[in-house]
Amino acid sequence: MSNCHDNIAIFVQIWGTSYTSVTKCVTLKTHGHLEASVHGFYTDPRFPRDPERCRLWVENCRRADLEAKTSDQLNKHYRLCAKHFDPAMVCKTSPYRTVLKDTAIPTIFDLTSHLKNPHSRHRKRIKELTEEDIRRIKERRLASSIEQLHSKKDIEATEGQNAAEEEIKLSPEEKEFRDYLRSLFEIVFMLGKQNISLETNVPEGLKRDPSNFQALLEYRINAGDEALRRRFEATAVNVEYLSTAQQSQLLDVCEGTVREEILMEVRESRFFSLVTGDLVEFAGERHLPLFLRFVDQSNTLREEFLDFLPFEGDEASLVERLETQVTDGWGLRMEDCRGQAHVATGTFATKMKAVAVGLMGKYPMAMHTPCSTCALNIHLANSLPFPSVQVVMATMRKIDIFFKQSPSLQAELEKAISVYHQGNDEKATELKEACSSNWTVQHNVFELTVDLLESLLLCMDCIRDNENVKFPDAVTGDAYSIAETLADFEFIVTLVILKNALSFTRAFGKNLQGEALDVFFAANSLTAVLHSLNEVFDNIEVYHEFWFEEAVNLAGTMEIPVKVPRLFLRKHRSTDTGEIPPETYFKEYVTVPVIRGIIDEVDDIFSQSNLKALKCLSLVPAIMGQMKFNTSEENHADVYRKDLPNPDTLPAELHCWKIKWKHRSKEVRLPSTIHETLQLSDVKFFPNVNCFLKVLTTLPVLMLEDSGSSETSRKRLQTYLSDTPIKHRCKSLAVLHINSHIKHDLDVMVDKYCRLYPEDEPEPEPESEISTVVI
Repeated sequence: MSNCHDNIAIFVQIWGTSYTSVTKCVTLKTHGHLEASVHGFYTDPRFPRDPERCRLWVENCRRADLEAKTSDQLNKHYRLCAKHFDPAMVCKTSPYRTVLKDTAIPTIFDLTSHLKNPHSRHRKRIKELTEEDIRRIKERRLASSIEQLHSKKDIEATEGQNAAEEEIKLSPEEKEFRDYLRSLFEIVFMLGKQNISLETNVPEGLKRDPSNFQALLEYRINAGDEALRRRFEATAVNVEYLSTAQQSQLLDVCEGTVREEILMEVRESRFFSLVTGDLVEFAGERHLPLFLRFVDQSNTLREEFLDFLPFEGDEASLVERLETQVTDGWGLRMEDCRGQAHVATGTFATKMKAVAVGLMGKYPMAMHTPCSTCALNIHLANSLPFPSVQVVMATMRKIDIFFKQSPSLQAELEKAISVYHQGNDEKATELKEACSSNWTVQHNVFELTVDLLESLLLCMDCIRDNENVKFPDAVTGDAYSIAETLADFEFIVTLVILKNALSFTRAFGKNLQGEALDVFFAANSLTAVLHSLNEVFDNIEVYHEFWFEEAVNLAGTMEIPVKVPRLFLRKHRSTDTGEIPPETYFKEYVTVPVIRGIIDEVDDIFSQSNLKALKCLSLVPAIMGQMKFNTSEENHADVYRKDLPNPDTLPAELHCWKIKWKHRSKEVRLPSTIHETLQLSDVKFFPNVNCFLKVLTTLPVLMLEDSGSSETSRKRLQTYLSDTPIKHRCKSLAVLHINSHIKHDLDVMVDKYCRLYPEDEPEPEPESEISTVVI
């Protein structure tokens, strides 16, 4: 192979022999001209069209045979190897092109290597420079440097002049007004970050102190904020500085600015998924929390809270309102939505399922999946629209809230466990550990509840008796309500049926919330899960007999009578159907509908498109290695083919990707997650794989891999809701509090306020008058 200087050459990137790329210099000739091309792509920079820059390139190359050619000829027929440029001069490098800075000049050349091989037939005519040539080159370079320096100074002077002119355009009143607005926005943002209401929480009928906002304004004035002091120095002592309407304007601007910061990042990433949370109440109205999942510019998966959507109307109007919010309100394209998940409970879950179907009807690529923050078995139970099932789920949520009120309540439960399992310390210890943290949201929640049922009922009875008057009336009232539900046979049999029916999906759901490898195996095991559920449905008589017997035995130990629900008997009292046995009733009205509903829901949320996408997790190198590099991603990759930058080269690129990791160095560890894979420096050389992984990771069913470094927006929302009474909640302050980690620019807020409310701009006043207008 000839030396790189001996010809105008390019790099050919070769993957597969090691983790580090191997490069070779190749010479190609076309129609008598030296040219650089590989597989139809040009990777190295052309000679510039600018005559002056082109002449500098030729001089540095020392190629006498190129001096007679024009810059147009050189630009059209010749390229220079990117290796000859300082790395600082390179803006972008990929297998398909190299982008240089506008001032880039080649400076790295080996001008002596040809002397070591004088008999090489590829030896080029390298021009030997005389002293006169060297002096002339130095003079030209010095002149070029001086010219560039003057040009840079002129640009800086122009920019500084423009900034000064912009500053001069502001009158003293306008500048003072903007400083005043900055102080107001600082206060509003601080209140939102600390979750402090603008108003004081004083019961009606009592003397009201100044609002929190007013108090902070006075504090800043006393601390030396001149902009606020000048603004309010002539205001009466007991007068609110800002009206409620003006405070709302400030909140709206803050909220909109923070939201726009997030949306700018979403637009840059293009693809996103829509996630909704459980209903939230504000001022007596129910709202739907909206989240977006996307991969930011640092290749990190994020889920950010955006807004609350009023939950009004039927399913069709909700679909239309959601679509309008995303497109018109946020400036995004629903065609770029790649997934949707809805965390819902009760009758609300049925409505949101219809909303998901409506969105998929309009946008098939917005695949409906379960949410990674909710255990699959809980999602499946919440999706079953049967009264007995919903009573069980509502009771589970009540129990969760009940024991979080006070550590003494949790201590009562542990005491009840010790009493009930006196002869089995190992079982008692196991149950105490299981119920110590968020046991009501775990994959095995129904198994745990069955094991704890007797202890739970004993605990509630002790709390409602309240012999030592340890608990307030509200707590004993809640305990009585929960105990009445636990002591109902319909609750017990429904709980036992859910435990047994969902045992077939428990391991599958747990894998879905695991690492990428676990999710990949889960996607490949769904057929077996559905086969087991269908086998249960085909033999429902046998399975129901065993499950009903288990429920009867459990009720017997708790001294609860086995009976048909009273409501059913009252409804059918006037009919001549005769008395229905409890076993038959619960088979027809609970067991059969539950099994059928679970099968239908699993089919819906794990469609063929969903499974194809999840099976493409084999692009993660660790999964490739686990499968002995015997994977077939191209068979499933068509699900996102239209999203890829170069879909025609996908098969070849996948082959190179696989070979790269198969023949890596032994000391190189295989990345085990999508996040780790996207952080690799050379993943950009595989544009299709890079894009595919970014789209895939936005699916709501996949866990937030990097969420351990900080709180998720969903947790911050739950913290806000638990810490803030309903009557003191404010949507705008909630958005600011949940997104307090988002960077914000006060000057942007000031500019936006001035554009939206120009009528509040100050008017020039005579010096003898004092203006008391506040906004």
